[in-house]
Amino acid sequence: MRYRNEAEIMQELGIESWRHLSKEKMVRFAAMMPDMDTEVALKIVEQFPAFKDFAMDAVDVMEKAHKSTLSANKQSQEFVHQAFREIREILRNELNKGDLSWEEKKFLIEKIQETGKLEFEKDSENKKFLDGLLKKVVLGAGAAIALGIVFVGGKVMAETKGDSEEPLEA
Repeated sequence: MRYRNEAEIMQELGIESWRHLSKEKMVRFAAMMPDMDTEVALKIVEQFPAFKDFAMDAVDVMEKAHKSTLSANKQSQEFVHQAFREIREILRNELNKGDLSWEEKKFLIEKIQETGKLEFEKDSENKKFLDGLLKKVVLGAGAAIALGIVFVGGKVMAETKGDSEEPLEA
């Protein structure tokens, strides 16, 4: 979709005016920029005098959310690994009992192996989660940086355009 005016963009973002543009919607706005007419995008960005601060705040919010998620994930992973260690310890204690049949020993050994396999799978799953999380943070930060570049580039373009429209002195 090609956005040709501010009203279409505000409607898509679900806001009535640019004062209602939250940090979350700012990132969405950045994602929409490739589909905007350049002049419309520049007009909108020019309405944000503290745009740099706004973009930096958005990056800070993403960074805090990322750190919080990583911290919660680390704690969760520690609980999982501790639970597997405890299960293996119980199985090992049972295995050390001297009056077990071959079938019982085989069963306990298989359960110990199974916990190792499950823990490995959980670790692989966690690494995929962290990879996806990192990609989202990089994308969000990239959007904020792109907004900054567009803002600065738009000002330069507007200033250059203004200079070229001045009459030449003979």
